[in-house]
Amino acid sequence: MTSQHPLPAAVLWDMDGTLIDSEPYWITAETELAHQFGVPWTHDDGLSLVGNPLTVSGKVLQDRGVDLEIDQIVEHLLGRVTAQVREHVPWQADARALLEQVVAAGIPCALVTMSYTRLANALVAHAPDAFAVVVTGDRVSKGKPDPEAFLTAAAELGVDIADCVALEDSPAGVASAYSSGAHTIGVRRLTPIEGRPGLSRVRSLEHMTVPLLREIAGGRRIDELGAST
Repeated sequence: MTSQHPLPAAVLWDMDGTLIDSEPYWITAETELAHQFGVPWTHDDGLSLVGNPLTVSGKVLQDRGVDLEIDQIVEHLLGRVTAQVREHVPWQADARALLEQVVAAGIPCALVTMSYTRLANALVAHAPDAFAVVVTGDRVSKGKPDPEAFLTAAAELGVDIADCVALEDSPAGVASAYSSGAHTIGVRRLTPIEGRPGLSRVRSLEHMTVPLLREIAGGRRIDELGAST
């Protein structure tokens, strides 16, 4: 390869929000469940859970008055969203286009998500050749914002996390990727992304390319959000 910037050793992709626009599915499932138990639940309540481990979401709903065990809440939400993704994958068009470029360039990819294996498999079935490794919330002991999931992905790919680029859209996800040591790109979707030293932030992935990922892997920082989040 002839480039002043090396290819990333791998690109590590968050799923919900980053690759697919599934957050509305999650928020709808949470709202429906909360209302079954007479619990008020707003769109902002749903946004507050974006990127968190499912057990955290389950505990919040339980504390608010959903009279089920946390595992039962998780199972209900997961089943509802998985069924919708199987029926229709709500791809983020910008992310799907970039994923296709990355795969075509021969860069290994990992899916790193706090959703469980059942839901991740529903997505992977629609992109069977894209991901060499899939790390899910039911495979790690500590969920995002802990870096375990990203470190696990890099280890299973056999690459140094410091040579990887990670793409995330939630505060918890960005914190996880950033603290893992990956070159992290925060994509502004539904929730604000605070600036951090060395963190790249973009409004979308529409103009992201493989050459630009190479530059970010080489240390370039991009910030399209400036003082705003």
